[in-house]
Amino acid sequence: MFAVISYPPIPIFEVGPLRMSLHGVFAGVGFLAGAYYGTLRYRARGFDANLFQSVLTWALVGALLGARWLTLPAYWAENGFDAGELINIGGNYSILGGFAGGIGAGVWRARRLGLRLGPAVDVAAFGLAIGTVVGRIGDLAIVEHLGGPTRFALGYGIRPGYDVAPQHDRLECVTATVGEFCGIYHHAALYDMLVAAVCFGFLYWLVFRSGVRLRYGQLFAIWMTWYGLQRFFIDFTRLALDVGGDRTLGALTWSQWSALAAAVGGVGLFLWLGKRNPVVTPENDRAQGAAAHHEDG
Repeated sequence: MFAVISYPPIPIFEVGPLRMSLHGVFAGVGFLAGAYYGTLRYRARGFDANLFQSVLTWALVGALLGARWLTLPAYWAENGFDAGELINIGGNYSILGGFAGGIGAGVWRARRLGLRLGPAVDVAAFGLAIGTVVGRIGDLAIVEHLGGPTRFALGYGIRPGYDVAPQHDRLECVTATVGEFCGIYHHAALYDMLVAAVCFGFLYWLVFRSGVRLRYGQLFAIWMTWYGLQRFFIDFTRLALDVGGDRTLGALTWSQWSALAAAVGGVGLFLWLGKRNPVVTPENDRAQGAAAHHEDG
């Protein structure tokens, strides 16, 4: 008997004429949860929440495109270039690509609206962390993004008859081979969700409890570095190609290279902003366009 996590996956289900997956449902709910919390923080600091919502609308479009497009270099490396994949919505999606596309589109929209980026991206850091926690619930529901075999207590045990995500069909079985399971595998999506929750708690403590004086944009840089390193290390559990692991480039997955680039970029951004931007204070918020500052955590 192995002390691991095991529960029946929730496969694609039908709602009227629609075939739905909790993977997509919680990706959307995660975006809404992060957007809602970010908007609350932005409004609490006295900034125009309506303008921020416009930024979020464009960020959603960018996230959808980025989530699809970041997977294309890996696809083209294996299958050759095909421009049609740019408009193929049936392929793979990447949370890192969603972040990159959403942030890029949001920054573009904020500049068009004349918003100062520092306050906007700092509150977005909270939303990005929350969105990851909520969004990963969908991955847990359908049992996606499993890693290599493990005996870790947070690993996922596939029982005979379980219908896990399509990328892991080869792991399903009729007769148990590992105790009562077909196999036990790293539950990478669960790891990502738990560490993202810790990240949110750390960001909250840093802003409202620690007394550390950050400069505008540095909170976002911390999130960027944290999540990049988080994904870089967690994705080592997903290198096992025999369980449907991610495509690799050299010794690492494409996601790991992207995550490492984000982490390095986050460190550079943190240092650069430390020399360029003022310290976050109620007075400086008003100088950045806030009407009033009444945030208390």
